Amino acid sequence: MADTPARTARTAPIKVLLVDDHQVVRRGLRTFLEVQDDIEVVGEAADGAEGAARAEELRPDVILMDIKMPGTDGLDALRRLRELANPARVLIVTSFTEQRTVVPALRAGAAGYVYKDIDPDALAGAIRSVHAGHVLLQPEVAEALLSQEQGPTPGRGGSLTDREREVLGHIADGRSNREIARALVLSEKTVKTHVSNILMKLDLADRTQAALWAVRHGIAD
Repeated sequence: MADTPARTARTAPIKVLLVDDHQVVRRGLRTFLEVQDDIEVVGEAADGAEGAARAEELRPDVILMDIKMPGTDGLDALRRLRELANPARVLIVTSFTEQRTVVPALRAGAAGYVYKDIDPDALAGAIRSVHAGHVLLQPEVAEALLSQEQGPTPGRGGSLTDREREVLGHIADGRSNREIARALVLSEKTVKTHVSNILMKLDLADRTQAALWAVRHGIAD
């Protein structure tokens, strides 16, 4: 009998950590996400301190994090993850829609912000999106941040090269480094260098701030 051809290696699943003080919420999220072929729930935490510790232990790709939790809340956890230079992408999943919670979360480094009434399939799509490097902001969330963002002055944009401005426009469109590389016929390494230069020149902390800066100053469509 002829040997069976080796199967093509599957892409590793997206490792997700759930951080929410309500066990029923974590259970519901786990139940849904565990039926997704490309998503694996690797752990849970009941508050921000435990979430940051578990993130260091488990090294998830994406963290689903609530904002309002007793003890260490989501904002403090985001700041802690930044201090630790943890690479996990944080997707805020919350029932709070006020600007006073939306804006600080995004400034603290969240890669996206969705509400707990989101459609389950849309949530799975959101996880895939932030894992791919996208900035995921619902329209009202982007508007809230733009209305309060003071940010750098427009003059700083003059230090960007034409290519960097082009890359920044793609960041504002929510494209990942891989997608930008394909669009501009560049290597991912080159795009990553451009992104780093953009953040340095504009004195920005992350892609979320870069995307909002581009929108604010007319670089994005």
